[in-house]
Amino acid sequence: MALVRNARNVPTRWPLDDPFTTLDRLFQDLGGSVGSREDMVYPMDLYETNEELTIELAIPGVESEDLDISIEGRQLTIRATIKPVPEGEQRRYWMQGIPRGPVTRTIRLPANVDVENVKANVHNGMLTMRLAKAAEAKVRKVEIEQG
Repeated sequence: MALVRNARNVPTRWPLDDPFTTLDRLFQDLGGSVGSREDMVYPMDLYETNEELTIELAIPGVESEDLDISIEGRQLTIRATIKPVPEGEQRRYWMQGIPRGPVTRTIRLPANVDVENVKANVHNGMLTMRLAKAAEAKVRKVEIEQG
């Protein structure tokens, strides 16, 4: 068996050895792709128990009527609209980091869910969703017979 050195542990001579990767990281650090806020990423937790998946998504300033949530197979899409600044209001920004307009977050769920038993609520800028696992996705203990 041959040993191959992991390239990630090799120090680079020049910080821009791969300019495309460097630019991708820069744009991700800036909060998404350039020119579009459709794929803006908000902080999210996704965890599971034996019975359900739970999603907690920080969406400050978004009310329940500004949300559209859909599930197709194992793909969950959350669309929100962050209200724009009222027309006619004059502002001189020193910093502007709040995205305005439509934002979308799409994730692939780690298990099939029962779409009839999904609960969602928004409280204090946090969307919490509880998605009951489909029967085939639940962990079952197999009994072993003697003999």
